[in-house]
Amino acid sequence: MHSLRDGAARAILAADLEVKTALAQHVARRWHARRISLRSPLDTMPGERPGRPDRPELVPPTQVTRRSLHSRRGRIALLHAIAHIELNAVDLALDIVARFASAPMPQSFFDGWMQVAFEEAKHFNLVRGRLRALDADYGDMPAHDGLWQAAHDTRNDLVARLAVVPLILEARGLDVTPSLRAKMREAGDQESAAVLDIIYEDEEKHVAIGAKWFRFLCAREGKDAAETFRLLVRANFRGGLKPPFNDLARAAAGLTPTFYRALSSQNMS
Repeated sequence: MHSLRDGAARAILAADLEVKTALAQHVARRWHARRISLRSPLDTMPGERPGRPDRPELVPPTQVTRRSLHSRRGRIALLHAIAHIELNAVDLALDIVARFASAPMPQSFFDGWMQVAFEEAKHFNLVRGRLRALDADYGDMPAHDGLWQAAHDTRNDLVARLAVVPLILEARGLDVTPSLRAKMREAGDQESAAVLDIIYEDEEKHVAIGAKWFRFLCAREGKDAAETFRLLVRANFRGGLKPPFNDLARAAAGLTPTFYRALSSQNMS
């Protein structure tokens, strides 16, 4: 491993998911211990797509089946969808580090995103562990291919990347996770609910990291953060943002309603 950028890019490209998550965490530990530099002329560079195993089959979002959480099959389907989201989140966190390693950003920017990568890898392995406990595994069901599109569409613009990935995709987790974990508990699946508890607590920190650096870049450029967010989302994200919104958790992470209310699908016609 030549540097942080090299290690992050290698983890993104790894198709074996045990290798990918282990490497993401290894790179994070080495970076936080200041045992590797930020970049090197010898670095592997991030590619167009992350490494993936042969399964799951990737399909349009409309083809992913939804089932009741009161059946074991339904809980497996939900956990599979969450595992897919968390896997993409690992690659998205690594990609913001590898792709923007030459950007004029403080070292603490990279500290934050490697912490996110470490925790997303933990999340994926926790959810995969629950799937295996239910005699299933990641790859058993189709999954949708829309998540990586956000990375591809914002690959040349760090401010747009921060707007779309942590402040839309991660923030969505704050909106939906509380009801999902409540339904898991209603169904008697305390173990899966406990995993969702961990994911929810970490996700609030991840949105906060995104909001911090989004505001930092807007301030540096003399732009209004909420107005810039709305402009970037309209330019880079397909469709309106779907309510309900967890306003309290979003505000605690630094994402106040002035950012997203005007972008709600209820307010866009």
